[in-house]
Amino acid sequence: MKLNIRLAFLVALSTLAVGVSPASSNPVRSSQSQVNEITVISNNIELNRAKNLARQAAENANGGLGEYRAEASMHGASAEAPFVDNGDGTWTFTFQGHKPGASVYTVETVVTVSQNGRITVDYNGRIRNSSNVR
Repeated sequence: MKLNIRLAFLVALSTLAVGVSPASSNPVRSSQSQVNEITVISNNIELNRAKNLARQAAENANGGLGEYRAEASMHGASAEAPFVDNGDGTWTFTFQGHKPGASVYTVETVVTVSQNGRITVDYNGRIRNSSNVR
């Protein structure tokens, strides 16, 4: 029985190995395309770092993880986080949070993070009416 399982595994593995061709999976790209791709990846890394710093600043300002949880968007993909690119090398994140286990958000936090990691908590308090923000 073990021989049949090993044989089936080897057949499956060899089928996968033959079906993958590195030459066909790497299309020819221009150098400009590669530069743009590198820039996008670099910006995503910086934005993700900024998102994490903003969330951590809110956690610290609200008593730590034992007292506060930021909304789910601050834990996911950086492009889905509630942020504004200020165009000057900074991003401003505006997001809500609540006590652990609660389902109603009670705190609004606005944090600006620069590419060099400087963090400014612009607002941390009760959730404001959206017409009063900014």
